Parts: sequence; C-alpha cells; structure tokens
Amino acid sequence: MPSSPDRASYFPAIEKRYGKPMSYWFTQMKKVKGEKYADQMAFLQEQHGFSRAHANALVLYSKGNTSSRRYETFDDYLKTLDETKAKTMRTIFATLTAKFKKAEVVIAWNQPMLKQDGRYLFGAGAQKEHILIAPFDADIIDEFRPRLEGYHVNKKTIRVPADWKVDKKLLVDLVSAQFD
Repeated sequence: MPSSPDRASYFPAIEKRYGKPMSYWFTQMKKVKGEKYADQMAFLQEQHGFSRAHANALVLYSKGNTSSRRYETFDDYLKTLDETKAKTMRTIFATLTAKFKKAEVVIAWNQPMLKQDGRYLFGAGAQKEHILIAPFDADIIDEFRPRLEGYHVNKKTIRVPADWKVDKKLLVDLVSAQFD
C-alpha cells in the first residue's frame, strides 16, 4: 500500500494488478460518474475485482479528491471553518488539553484528535450544520446516555450545535472515562 497521501500513488499498482492502463479505468469511472460513492465502489469491486483500497483511491480521485491528506495541523483545519465553528472547536480542544496536560491535538483521518501516549482519546469534526464529537471508545457513549439527553446521539458520535456553549465537564468526563 502506498505511503504517500496522493491517491495517484496507487495507479501503478492498479495498472499492474488489473492489467489495464489508467486511461481505461478513467473511462470506466465516466460510466458511473453520477452515482453515489458506495455504488461506484461496488462497480469497481464487483464488476472489476478491485480491492477496497484500490477502488477507494480511484473513486475519490475521480471525484476530484486527489489526496487523502488535507490538513497538516489543527490550525490548518480551523482555517477551513467559519468563525463560529472554529471558535467552538478551539474551545473543545483547549478544554481537553488544559485538563489532560500530556495530551496533544493531532490530525488523523483529516479530523482533529486528542492523543496521549500513542492512544487516541477523543475526536471532533465540523460538519455543514453542526459539530460531531466522539470519545475514541464508542462504548463510553452508552455509559453517558443519561447525560446526553437533548443531544442527537449516534452510535459513535454526539452531534452538538456549531455554536455550542461547550459543556466542559461533559468533555472532560467523556475522556476521563477511558482511563477507568
């Protein structure tokens, strides 16, 4: 698997494994251009025997997403957000780094994450209308359900408003629970 975040770095392996030049695969992708991501993935995997990694690289490249890396730092991530979301994200991570002194904010999966001693503890991501927060151990959400009333809770994430008045105690408790 290529170590480069550039999706085109998969192309030599795709050509070798599936026996056709990339021009052929780009033509194939034009056949499913208007389809959803999952349908395009299925087309490559089911019709052409692509591995998931190769299909993902080609589908996303064809959609104009040529690199898997978009942000080098938390500040890079914040620059892409409107002022309200950036302020909320800053407050979330400032709250956590103030409490967990050894922890650092890193970018993983193109999202800001709190990491300590090589272990991911918490992540957050700004969406179009809201912010998703998540302890890295999704089982903790079930433990905290009584305290999450009023929030939209998914299986692994908690949706908060973009202008959330950050519940600092909740954040600290969500992360602290992973040390119990």
